[in-house]
Amino acid sequence: MRYALALGLGGDPTDARQLQFVNDVPAAPSALPTMAVVLGFPGSWMQDPATGVDFAQIVHGEEQVVWHRPLPAAGTVRARHRVTRIVDKGPGRGATITYDKTLHDADSDALIATVTHTTFARGNGGFASTEAPGDAAPPPPVPVPTGEPEAIVDIPTLPQQALLYRLCGDRNPLHSDPATARAAGFDRPILHGLCTWGIAAHALLAQCAGSDPTRLRSLYARFSAPVFPGETLRLELFRQGSEVRFRVRVPARDKVVLDHGHAVFAA
Repeated sequence: MRYALALGLGGDPTDARQLQFVNDVPAAPSALPTMAVVLGFPGSWMQDPATGVDFAQIVHGEEQVVWHRPLPAAGTVRARHRVTRIVDKGPGRGATITYDKTLHDADSDALIATVTHTTFARGNGGFASTEAPGDAAPPPPVPVPTGEPEAIVDIPTLPQQALLYRLCGDRNPLHSDPATARAAGFDRPILHGLCTWGIAAHALLAQCAGSDPTRLRSLYARFSAPVFPGETLRLELFRQGSEVRFRVRVPARDKVVLDHGHAVFAA
């Protein structure tokens, strides 16, 4: 319920589709599938100086989740993490760090979800050498179609949205401390990328799957610009059978904040 509330669900306290995730009356709440991104969180390990990462300069690059089975509303999970790719973009251009998290049922070890997270380390880059080259960059994602979207959904965010979302585990002060945000080049704290991602996912569930959390099979998006808490998000989606392409923009600034979005739903 805390995770769903941190995404803004319950804004309409009479909407049964939202209440199924934030209310435990008359039945236990359902789990939003995107909660997989906050389960088994290992902490901000890039903050350790031994990593060599300029932690104050990192931002979220991409996020993908593949669900192998519905996320249960109760239980115990085990998360396994591994770094899979480090791409040196060159001096002054930063680097990307990709790592996978697999979520397993703690009792049966059944695989529940695979989460692939890419961080853009803006303050790093130029470390690769002939003796120790970086990894090759992955192929670029498929772009979102041009033209008029099939559906457009506007979603307001709260001024305190980042303060709510940090209660789900990500306590990076970039999202709560004005001084830290200014040091990173922002005039005020920004919203967690995964909060924007989760808000978009819920809107996609409502538009494309009747708010049935068991139908979401995979979700990917690239983070292209920051969101400031209190801004209104605009989801633009294009259906392609069981697949949906989407982007999210902030209309007040005409800025795309999530791009190359791709979701797959079960029938």
